[in-house]
Amino acid sequence: MLERHEIEALLTLAEELHFGRTAERLHVSTARISQTIAKLERRVGVPLFDRTSRRVELTEAGRRLDERLRPAWEQITAAFEEAVAAGRGLTGTLRVAFVGAAGGQLLAGAAEVFRGRHPDCDVRLREAQMADLMPWLRDGETDLALGTFPIDEPGIATGPVLVSEARMLAVPVGHPFARRSSVSLEDLARAPLLQLPGTLPESLRLDRTPHATPSGRPIAHGPSAATFNEALTLIGAGRGVFPVGAQARRYYARPDVAYVPFGDAPPLRWGLLWRADNATARVLAFAEAARDLLNPEPDAVRSS
Repeated sequence: MLERHEIEALLTLAEELHFGRTAERLHVSTARISQTIAKLERRVGVPLFDRTSRRVELTEAGRRLDERLRPAWEQITAAFEEAVAAGRGLTGTLRVAFVGAAGGQLLAGAAEVFRGRHPDCDVRLREAQMADLMPWLRDGETDLALGTFPIDEPGIATGPVLVSEARMLAVPVGHPFARRSSVSLEDLARAPLLQLPGTLPESLRLDRTPHATPSGRPIAHGPSAATFNEALTLIGAGRGVFPVGAQARRYYARPDVAYVPFGDAPPLRWGLLWRADNATARVLAFAEAARDLLNPEPDAVRSS
């Protein structure tokens, strides 16, 4: 196999036809270039260059090797440069997924801040269903996703909490819970609890749809819902109840579903997710823009 410095020496000398200029371009000594070319010629078995005191010329074998090797090396170099640009650059397209109307509104604001800072990078927002979020991230269909925490999943990185909201219980409008001013986590043992899709991390499913109440009382499992609207339809049909964020009252008001506040549940926390091996400059810059939009630093406010 050829090493990088050998390929560069051969192709550069084929262009310059001068050992001194080749050495200058590659920032090495002339002796190093001579040694490298001599080593290549021993491996090939024939001279690649004719040298005299006045000139350097490619031999027929050297010309054929240059013609075959140069296009391949240019493709390798271009591919590597593209990979570096994608990882470090702030150009191109960033794909960001969200679930639900509130998430879309939040990301639209973050995208506006991001575009103001990085006008050469386009942001494409795409709505995902609950069951799609993690597969899209893992399969590379999206670069980031806005989701609820906790997310404890191998290979998935999480940003800071962007939004916290009160946790509520979505119940059928005719259910006794609907006439109450609040419910408790212990009340989950008194109604079937709809289940999140199995594609979501176990850490999230245990938080939103636990198997037991804090005191250990078992919670009956209701049917699984792949989308949020599917969950609300099942609730309205009396098939179960489901914990939601307070924003559901505004964005998902329905005549067959009531939203009752929890009196003892922690808030729902929202943040950005991305693949740990895809923490590019674009991804991190968008996470920073979202953070600054929702939790601006005093200095950032003064400078804007």
